Amino acid sequence: MEELGQNVYLCYQCVKCTSGCPVSEFFDWQPHQVMRALQLGEEEIALHSETPWLCASCQTCTTRCPQGLDVTAIMEFLTREAHTRGIRPEVPEVAVFNQAFMRQIRLWGRAYELGMMGEMKLRSGKMTEDMDLAAQMLRRNKLAFLPRPTRRRSKVPPQKQPAGAVAYYPGCSLHSTAAEFDASARGVCKALSINLVEPRDWLCCGSTAAHRCDPLAALQLPLRNLHIIEQSGFTEVTMPCASCFNRHKTVQHEIRQSPETRGRLEKASGHHYEDRVRVSSLVETIQRHVGPEKLAGKIKRSLKGLRVACYYGCLLTRPPQVVEASHPENPTEMDHLLEATGLEVKDWSYKTSCCGGSHSLTRPDIALKLSRQLIEQAGKAGAEAIAVACPLCHANLDARQFQMKLPESTPIFYFTQLLALALGLPEKTAALHKNLTDPRTLLKSKGLM
Repeated sequence: MEELGQNVYLCYQCVKCTSGCPVSEFFDWQPHQVMRALQLGEEEIALHSETPWLCASCQTCTTRCPQGLDVTAIMEFLTREAHTRGIRPEVPEVAVFNQAFMRQIRLWGRAYELGMMGEMKLRSGKMTEDMDLAAQMLRRNKLAFLPRPTRRRSKVPPQKQPAGAVAYYPGCSLHSTAAEFDASARGVCKALSINLVEPRDWLCCGSTAAHRCDPLAALQLPLRNLHIIEQSGFTEVTMPCASCFNRHKTVQHEIRQSPETRGRLEKASGHHYEDRVRVSSLVETIQRHVGPEKLAGKIKRSLKGLRVACYYGCLLTRPPQVVEASHPENPTEMDHLLEATGLEVKDWSYKTSCCGGSHSLTRPDIALKLSRQLIEQAGKAGAEAIAVACPLCHANLDARQFQMKLPESTPIFYFTQLLALALGLPEKTAALHKNLTDPRTLLKSKGLM
């Protein structure tokens, strides 16, 4: 209650948190049982449970709680409280990941994925795990060999930009493992006359690791980015990564709801943020600046005959009061944009189900099971491919697909790759050669390449 403002006694055991949780089968205690233990003062159960450590932070429980409890934040609090009390982490891999991730940010200002993976393997002793995946990613030049440190300026000078330019915050992944998302996003926006300009010296948003182990940094890092963007002269920023988008929307929500939190953050950072920047996902940016009708008029190659399921993942629409999503369970913005290309969008019930993204490096067995289920359900809905708008989702569904031993592969496109094809942009812009599950065979069979 003191740290989060969360009153666990509001929980009346409706079990919605458990029934909707995508990783509940891996827990020792179910979420509603952890909540009950807290109500009864059974701290030992809550603090020695694997459940808070295995929570995927997908926000499903928080979104669906009829009492408005932030169950995800409560689970994250329990991992921090266990650490504070010197209790050994029940899932050590998660604690190691959090520490390694935050160390990279302290060193470089951004996540250095290869360094983080190396530290995790050395500390866990699992030196050979995922070596097949690493080899494939290295072959496609999807892992940066060296870190890209950012300068930490005390003052941010205005940045030259064309009129109406939109700040482009790529996040750490788009400079490495999601290079195809970066290339196709930039190319598509240029073709649609959306002027993207990358702000100088942006920092990592902290992702899952920060709000699990350092809640102050989880707000300070994205707020510093918004200050940089604002001082650089932008009034809008688009964020291709769903996790980055969610973290920046979260800090905006926090400072708007709590002047006390805002004051504390500004005092700690020494910077004053005027809150003049609109934070948008890339889907939202294209929808708002162009829209399906105008996009349809720019199509040069119809994608008719291709059947696709649109997958939004967890963090683009949850929690709805934070990210301002009008339809958190059934978003349709990506559907409408892709329908403008002529392809057939298949309706399905897994648009916002979790792929296990936060456990991709800590518990790949969880990520593999959840991602495989998504691919199978998309196939049952009649889709030949899946379109995504998140690098974490793409990493699980595309890069790990060869580990799933499926009867046949299912191409996983970034939605911008499909738009690049439809707009007639060069194959280099779509960067299809970067996908580990090669989509070009399907496209050639449809006469789309």
